[in-house]
Amino acid sequence: MSVVAAFLYHNGHRVRPIAIDEPTPCHDDKAEFVWIGLLEPSEEELRTLQDKFGLHPLAVEDALKAHQLPKVDVYGDQLFVVARTAQLENDQVQYGETAIFVGRNHIITVRHGSARHHMRLREQLEASPQLLAHGVDYVLHGVLDFIVDGYFPIVDTIEEDLLEMEQSALDTMLEREAVIRIFGLRRQMIRFQRILGPMAELCGKLVRLDLPCIDAEARNYFRDVLDHVRRVEMRVGGLREVLTSVFETSSLLEQQRQGAIGRQLAAWAAILAVPTAIAGIYGMNFENMPELRTRDGYFVVLGVIAVLCGFLYWRFRRARWL
Repeated sequence: MSVVAAFLYHNGHRVRPIAIDEPTPCHDDKAEFVWIGLLEPSEEELRTLQDKFGLHPLAVEDALKAHQLPKVDVYGDQLFVVARTAQLENDQVQYGETAIFVGRNHIITVRHGSARHHMRLREQLEASPQLLAHGVDYVLHGVLDFIVDGYFPIVDTIEEDLLEMEQSALDTMLEREAVIRIFGLRRQMIRFQRILGPMAELCGKLVRLDLPCIDAEARNYFRDVLDHVRRVEMRVGGLREVLTSVFETSSLLEQQRQGAIGRQLAAWAAILAVPTAIAGIYGMNFENMPELRTRDGYFVVLGVIAVLCGFLYWRFRRARWL
């Protein structure tokens, strides 16, 4: 059975559990409402709820397919809200979807692909009956706030990993696996931003627009959710820049290391060229070479080689090539 929880609430307190096909009273008292939570429901179950609560067929179809970007649709006196959940698994951001049907006296949450259940959220809301008594708009705020709060651990985890990679890039050359991971995380952040933009737009509509089932007093709560989404969006944008800078810093440091190694090799090559050139000249074995008959010529040449090599070594050390 995909029904995780279904309860009737009155004045902020849980009254009793209900069945999804059970008739419920319809009246104008917002303090009495039904909250039904579903996980991967079947089409039959959603059709039952459609007939019972008058859900719009298009909204039911979207809730079944679960391939929507965050949005809010108005169908008469009801709202249909789609939010995207996210969790980090092995450097991969896995996305789920929560569809929410909001009526005057009912709120139905349909979860797809999300491991974070709403039982803890129910307990938190039930612990504040004075807020829960205001009706379904406060429950909607609680669900959206719960979903957005799930974004922060993703950003925190990636941020900590980036700090380690940044320090590693300063100490040693990044390995191929680390470079691949950087580009992988950057792709994940780009995709994450594609979700955060519509989520911010969704929360903005709940704050600014006059929508059914949403009281003016509840807009400040949705504004708080909007601030959280924008905060996550800014941090994700910052992470993208940091990922790029880590890679660029690693590349620059590697070029610097290669340049230093190249200068060292060039310096030693220049030093070794001196004895090579002199030995090459005296190794030609021509008979008319007056220096060949000089008594101390061998020691003089060795001395000249030593002096020249020592001078070049001093110059390169002074220029910090060695």
